[in-house]
Amino acid sequence: MTAPKTLAADGALRGDATPAGAGLPRVGVWTALRGDPMFWVGFALVVLVVGVAVLAPVLAPFDPNHQFRREGLAATGDPLGPGPKFLLGTDRTGRDYLSRLMFGARTSITIALVANGIATLIGVAVGSIAAYAGSPQVRIPLTRRYVGLPVEAVLMRLTDLALSFPALLLAIALAAVVGASIGSVILIIGAILWASLSRIVYGRVRVIRNAAFVEGARALGASSPDILLRHILPHLVPLVVVYAALGIAATVLFETALSYLGAGVPGPTATWGTMIADHISWYATDPRLVLLPGVAIMLTVLGFSLLGDAIRDALDPRSWSARSR
Repeated sequence: MTAPKTLAADGALRGDATPAGAGLPRVGVWTALRGDPMFWVGFALVVLVVGVAVLAPVLAPFDPNHQFRREGLAATGDPLGPGPKFLLGTDRTGRDYLSRLMFGARTSITIALVANGIATLIGVAVGSIAAYAGSPQVRIPLTRRYVGLPVEAVLMRLTDLALSFPALLLAIALAAVVGASIGSVILIIGAILWASLSRIVYGRVRVIRNAAFVEGARALGASSPDILLRHILPHLVPLVVVYAALGIAATVLFETALSYLGAGVPGPTATWGTMIADHISWYATDPRLVLLPGVAIMLTVLGFSLLGDAIRDALDPRSWSARSR
């Protein structure tokens, strides 16, 4: 019996080799993550932002929608700057800005996690089914003829169609049709941002479906759904985890852009994009009103991006082999 061929440098399968990332020891991956300072920076930022989002009702000093019309505004009607009562000042309607920032984190993180989860599920499902199903032969009832169902062609052309539309313009159009709310924004983002991951999963499954362990499962009589769910999808977990982490950062930016353009979550619900949009005319006289939510967005995106990059490097077989030398 000949020995299975090894993994090529580009991560593709050669002969009976296992998929990229499938044979990495968990201890080795954790060792790589533990020694990566960027992982800890990203992890700390993510814990900070998610912690503030979860504990916003406890940490926020005031109701984020309560307007302090007397003590929250200056005599000229301008927002107050930072002070003993309002640590980060107030906004143009006299609402506590710190409370708005905390609840904005709650809104943005909730939308990012749920919408990115929906997009990830759709992308994995479409890409894996298209790659594994191909064009299955189906027998025409009452005849001996077979016809090929273009499952792969239909799903991938649908993916190409989704990639061809400008995502932001499509989201604005959908929001105008279905109305703006947290639920609709989640569904719109999830229904738009799945196509890129679908393409990546499609290419990976096309490689994995020819591996020896898949052929062995097929020879033992395993059904196609069983092979896909129990033998192929587990090998996609490292890939999906990385792109899910990076996708959260992209989703935060996407939701911020929608809210800034008025097609996102409607007021008075606090979101970072809405806070910037409401105070963009104050950027010269009171830059705090634009800078603070901008910094919160930057730290959130940076945290999830660093975390995703660190996990990707730890699961990369090329970097693992280099570390083991």
